[in-house]
Amino acid sequence: MDAQLLEIRDEVFRRNPGETEFHQAVNEVFESLVPLSARHPEYADAAILQRICEPERQIIFRVPWVDDAGKVQINRGFRVEFNSALGPYKGGLRFHPSVYLGIVKFLGFEQIFKNALTGMPIGGGKGGADFDPRGKSDAEVMRFCQSFMTELYRHIGEYTDVPAGDIGVGGREIGYLFGQYKRITNRYESGVLTGKGIGWGGSLVRPEATGYGAVLFAEEMLKTRGQSFDGQRVAVSGSGNVAINAIAKAQALGASVVTASDSGGYVVDEAGIDVELLRQIKEVERGRISEYAERRGASVSYVADGSVWDVDATVALPCATQNELNDKNAAKLLASGLVAVAEGANMPCTAEATAMFQEAGILFGPGKAANAGGVATSALEMQQNASRDAWSFEHTEERLTDIMVNIHESCAATAEEYGMPGNYVAGANIDGFKRVADAMLALGVI
Repeated sequence: MDAQLLEIRDEVFRRNPGETEFHQAVNEVFESLVPLSARHPEYADAAILQRICEPERQIIFRVPWVDDAGKVQINRGFRVEFNSALGPYKGGLRFHPSVYLGIVKFLGFEQIFKNALTGMPIGGGKGGADFDPRGKSDAEVMRFCQSFMTELYRHIGEYTDVPAGDIGVGGREIGYLFGQYKRITNRYESGVLTGKGIGWGGSLVRPEATGYGAVLFAEEMLKTRGQSFDGQRVAVSGSGNVAINAIAKAQALGASVVTASDSGGYVVDEAGIDVELLRQIKEVERGRISEYAERRGASVSYVADGSVWDVDATVALPCATQNELNDKNAAKLLASGLVAVAEGANMPCTAEATAMFQEAGILFGPGKAANAGGVATSALEMQQNASRDAWSFEHTEERLTDIMVNIHESCAATAEEYGMPGNYVAGANIDGFKRVADAMLALGVI
């Protein structure tokens, strides 16, 4: 990294102390921008880097709610509206005890470039709360969501900021949030939230989109080396929406997916993960991955408190959470014959693990490219809401596939253009940054 980029990066770190995930995301982008900054001094002249690292708006608020025992609980809510140069802020809401401002800013910063790569007219933002829906009753989740939206509603809108789901926020939570928005505003603005139910403004393929998209991106990477998912042994982390649908898509393309996990441990199913059983346990019953092993039978082993990345695989799809795959995990995977990694989650590989994969010549798809299918299909949901229309599954999946193929092509072409062929991290960062930076230049100093 040259002296000018280092100076700007260090100033960002100084202005945002203690936000380690945000620092990690900024550093990764800056490392990729060295060749771009040399070609385009106009970005430095207009302080684009400084502006793009400073959110346009950061909202922090109290969320009081009453649990089933009648006790008042207090959580903290966040919405970081990071950049709207390309369109209204767009990004999910995460409900998890680990949520704090640094997590939300890292996710929002990544979202800027991810959304730009889709080619859709959407800016970047993110939000959430340090609330844990796990173990809560439906009534408690409803009361929390209603309190959360009572503050958030004044900051969002279909032309302003369009939240969606993330960890801890699925169809149930989106329903309660949308219901409260409708109640407060007395308006049925379908386009204000995405990830809605199919019967009330949602889009077919949206639940599948992030997992499908990660697999589609990985398939495009594999094609560059004359390979495909057919016959690959795949390890997937997580057992939520993204992981389940990544497993389903990889199996449909001929892979043998042998793992799934949650915070308690992981399963290895040598017969291939039974997607419908996993979906029943995790999405319907809201159970634990250990229950999958109990009900699946002799083909499955369960490891408590272990790392799913100890399992041999030729393709890895980390679909759980940030920094879940470290350098030790990377070394183990590389020794097992790994050929490709596609990030289904946001920044699930540490910087050290990413460097090891790249140095080994592994196909590596960063999250801002590989998991862009979810937000791309959210933008398609917004299109359907705006036109009062509903598309078929086949048409929507075709649109998703086209978007993921185009993202792969643009990342690969950009990496080639800037002298780093095969470096999807650099390609995604440069291409995404340039799209946003050019729009910011066109809009003036705002």
